[in-house]
Amino acid sequence: MGVEKDKERGTYTVRVRYKDFNGENRVHKKRGFKLKREAKEYETEFLRKLGSTTNMDFASFVDIYKRDVWPMIKRSTQKNRECVIETKILPFFSGVKVQDIKPRHIIQWQNELLARRDEDGKGYSPVYLKKIRSNLNAIFNHAERFYDLKDNPIKKVKCMGKEKGKEIEFWTLEEYMAFREVMKEKPEAFYAFEVLYWTGIRLGELMALTRKDIDLEKRTITINKTYQVIDKEELVTSPKTDRSNRVVDLPTALCDELEDFLAMFYGLDEDARPFNKSKGYYENSFKRGLKKAEVKDIKIHALRHSHITYLLAKGFTAVEIGARTGQESIKIVLDYAHVMPEKKVEVVDRLQTEMSQMNEKEMAMYEQNL
Repeated sequence: MGVEKDKERGTYTVRVRYKDFNGENRVHKKRGFKLKREAKEYETEFLRKLGSTTNMDFASFVDIYKRDVWPMIKRSTQKNRECVIETKILPFFSGVKVQDIKPRHIIQWQNELLARRDEDGKGYSPVYLKKIRSNLNAIFNHAERFYDLKDNPIKKVKCMGKEKGKEIEFWTLEEYMAFREVMKEKPEAFYAFEVLYWTGIRLGELMALTRKDIDLEKRTITINKTYQVIDKEELVTSPKTDRSNRVVDLPTALCDELEDFLAMFYGLDEDARPFNKSKGYYENSFKRGLKKAEVKDIKIHALRHSHITYLLAKGFTAVEIGARTGQESIKIVLDYAHVMPEKKVEVVDRLQTEMSQMNEKEMAMYEQNL
């Protein structure tokens, strides 16, 4: 089933397999489309009119879902969803008609995933289970919204997994300074970690920076892309979200360090990437450095968390931090509220002070009126 190219004629052919009202297998075929897009549009419209999408097997509908959705999402997102669908969803539902999948089947599927264990006896993390379910839900939602599926069966089943994983890990300034000291002997990694810690940008954003993105006179770096490797292909794409497009101000000391770093390159082109080592290089250097410094074992992405918690400790608002890091301020409040328990004490202390001052004023006014 799908769109095929006729190499001899240079046109496209639509071929759709379906069951008629008697349950007999049929094939609908139409030739002569000049553009692939026109052929796909015809196929979609035929399936809409036929109402056969929910009568087809789940694997076939997944092909339609990917054809409709994939052009609208980033390649990295496609890759992640593809992996989940192929390994965690299709093995269970492939061969079953979309309209025949009921809530009981969802329950069985979830229970099977919950029971799985690796060689060490560990199951999937709650966050990963939530991710798997979300992918299946997206497929059924697509069928419900655009292909006349009467009910999304997953909506009636209690959700497995949870949104948040472990509490956010980060380094205090003292821990980072200990790590920083041992990294000085490895300049290319040292300068990368300095930028990550003091700006809070993501590793992919750092690796995508070009020379022209770094303005030492204005003391800024411009974030408008990210670097990633998909299927062994190096890609520089748009940032994670629209909000990730931003200009980050730099402290003078970091500008001085970047000037030293850029001086290490001879004749660096404006479009060249100074931080051009592999992701593995930075991650391995980070891992070796933290062991040598004997500081808490965290992931390299936690340097971003460390920057945010540092700014929170200095009294900056979530709105100010969000503008710098490319995050929604409400997400910062929700994600990092638990990180700094001393703030809870500070809130109570301030309330106590305000209430005491208010009571003293009321008492003074009362005494004056006696």
